[in-house]
Amino acid sequence: MRREVLDSTAIASAGYDAGSAVLEIEFGSGGVYRYLLVPPRVWRELRGAESPGRYFAESIRDRYPEEWVP
Repeated sequence: MRREVLDSTAIASAGYDAGSAVLEIEFGSGGVYRYLLVPPRVWRELRGAESPGRYFAESIRDRYPEEWVP
């Protein structure tokens, strides 16, 4: 999945596949996770957030099924 760099200390990059509703996030620590069943609105809001890290913590973490990408 193609990811784009976000202006965030917590999130290095993120990408979204609308066809499968999968959001992929690479964290500053280097870990990559996929979040499933994420609506397009959440991707738009993450990209436009003043603080993507805060938006992730408040609107994505623990709200969508996740899987670690080795």
